[in-house]
Amino acid sequence: MKKTLILIFAVLIIDQIIKIYVKTHFYLGEEIEFLGLSWFRIHFIENKGMAFGMNFGDNIGKFLLTLVRIVASVLIFIYITRLIKKNEKPLIIYSFALIFAGAAGNIIDSLFYGVFFSQSTFFQVATFLPSDGGYAPVLFGKVVDMFYFPLIDTDLPSWIPIFGGKHFSFFDAIFNFSDAAITIGVVMLIIGSVLKSKEDLKQQTEEK
Repeated sequence: MKKTLILIFAVLIIDQIIKIYVKTHFYLGEEIEFLGLSWFRIHFIENKGMAFGMNFGDNIGKFLLTLVRIVASVLIFIYITRLIKKNEKPLIIYSFALIFAGAAGNIIDSLFYGVFFSQSTFFQVATFLPSDGGYAPVLFGKVVDMFYFPLIDTDLPSWIPIFGGKHFSFFDAIFNFSDAAITIGVVMLIIGSVLKSKEDLKQQTEEK
């Protein structure tokens, strides 16, 4: 349990450090190349909804989404404790821990960022604990995203049928550390499930 909690807190701390720094140092929409790499950029945006900048309805959708996230996170944490008691394989436990930590990281934004920060704009950097209050009530804060990896950003050759000469970009999603943790956790969970299925099949074969 100790290692699992360390992993969860490590993800949450790293996630919040990055988000708070970007929130308080970048204008909304500001973009820089990280270490001069054109394919790795920090591009500050905020969103009301789901991972990778997707949106889910208006304020009612935002409210419901946050509540669903909270309930789902609680259930995942309860499930993690049960997996630990059952001595489940570490890969499975850590997978759910990453998913939980990622979800919790974005929940923190939704719960508290609207209260603790001023509004980020294209002309003004947000401040922490502004004297005139935050930009939104509890549950209505915006999730901070910043990682942008335009791995392919080019114009297609003219000789390509239909799409020739058109602009093409690959992986336009802008995400945060929490989103990355969730994605890695899901991939690890799939790998762990496949490995476990193979072990169970092998054990059944040996028993026969």
